[in-house]
Amino acid sequence: MHEGFLQAAYVGAGVLFILSLGGLSNQESAKRAIWYGMAGMALAMLSTALSPGIGNFPAIGAMILIGAVIGVIVAMRVEMTGMPQLIAALHSFVGLAAVFIGINAELALMSLSTQTSDVGLTGFAIKLAEKSGPEITVLKIEVLLGIFVGAITFTGSVIAFGKLAGKIGSRPRKLPGGHYWNSLALIGCAGLGAFYLSGGGVTAIVLVAVLAGLIGWHLIMGIGGADMPVVVSMLNSYSGWAAAAIGFTLGNDLLIMTGALVGSSGAILSYIMCRAMNRNFVSVILGGFGGAGEASADAAGEQVSIDAEGVAAAIENADSIIFVPGYGMAVAQAQGPISELTQRLRDAGKSVRFAIHPVAGRLPGHMNVLLAEARVPYDIVLEMDEINQDFPNTDVTIVVGSNDIVNPEAQENPNSPIAGMPVLEVWKSKQVFISKRGQGTGYSGIENPLFYRDNARMLFGDAKASINQLLTLLE
Repeated sequence: MHEGFLQAAYVGAGVLFILSLGGLSNQESAKRAIWYGMAGMALAMLSTALSPGIGNFPAIGAMILIGAVIGVIVAMRVEMTGMPQLIAALHSFVGLAAVFIGINAELALMSLSTQTSDVGLTGFAIKLAEKSGPEITVLKIEVLLGIFVGAITFTGSVIAFGKLAGKIGSRPRKLPGGHYWNSLALIGCAGLGAFYLSGGGVTAIVLVAVLAGLIGWHLIMGIGGADMPVVVSMLNSYSGWAAAAIGFTLGNDLLIMTGALVGSSGAILSYIMCRAMNRNFVSVILGGFGGAGEASADAAGEQVSIDAEGVAAAIENADSIIFVPGYGMAVAQAQGPISELTQRLRDAGKSVRFAIHPVAGRLPGHMNVLLAEARVPYDIVLEMDEINQDFPNTDVTIVVGSNDIVNPEAQENPNSPIAGMPVLEVWKSKQVFISKRGQGTGYSGIENPLFYRDNARMLFGDAKASINQLLTLLE
């Protein structure tokens, strides 16, 4: 492909990526945005494979085919409940790619330095041969940064995957001395980086990758479960910057632009989520929710249970109802029955709405996607700031699998680990019914005094089965 056509293709792919990101901000345009992203990625891969200096097409074609088959299989097997950990796993691939490409670039430089002629050079080696001394130094800095960020992204994403998948405990865990070890590892990376720039070779950058990987591991292990949505967004940003570093190393303008888009959008999303949780971004990184904290005296006594008949009777007598979905709804796949119940109640003339917390579930927008999938009308799905003031005038609030985002501890106990976090004030409703599997704490491990309030009743059991019971009783 001629260089001019290649740049035109890259511009087209970049425009499609921007349209994709823009479309994802709205539920109605999200499906179209996904197609924009797919088209942009297809154009990017095709144009890169056909760009000047690229050869070995059978191997490239085989890798694309294998990746596509794996992607289809994973997409078909992973439920929406597994999407957060899948995204974390995909972030790890970007980080690992940055490490491998950085090491490969250094190996190519070393191989080039032993050659006496430029004859027979192809692809990336041609670009390296054209660089001057200062340009090689800049390239090495790019390699160093790419490997550092990539290694942190890789191990951090692996740990995030483990926590989200329940394979690693959600409570924060740090080595004795806390971030003292992170600081030592960071200093070690800086020293090894200086050694690499002065001629340290592959050994130096491999050691940088190892130390940076330890930083990523310890950093994410020290963050509690309630902060995992922010962590996923943060790792998304890291993967973007790692991709941008790869782009500089390879001299690929599209990869630089795409990495910058992903990195900046992930950083902005992390900032927005931290504001929604009344959290400082640095405090999230230095130690998340779920650590030590003084429990409220209200989180004591006995949780009063209720059966489906009692909930059905309360719903029949209610004029206004608010559903608060959480990760438990996703696990039970209860969004379908809830959508059916919503339609039935609206047909009966009742006001039904949904209250969505910015970090409900384990991924930004997780609940919105599930409700849209179940065809819940967009206009009755409201964000926390839009609906919080309506709870005092609500007859019945039904909490489906939520815990931390409806915890009054955030407002009432200044010693709580979640003190100051904006929450949905469901306890101000006339009646609150909490659909929950058991009496355990939420993902962050913090007790919730809401479950012991006089106007709160626990509907124990699988959320989908419980909602289906209500559908039968309300026929």
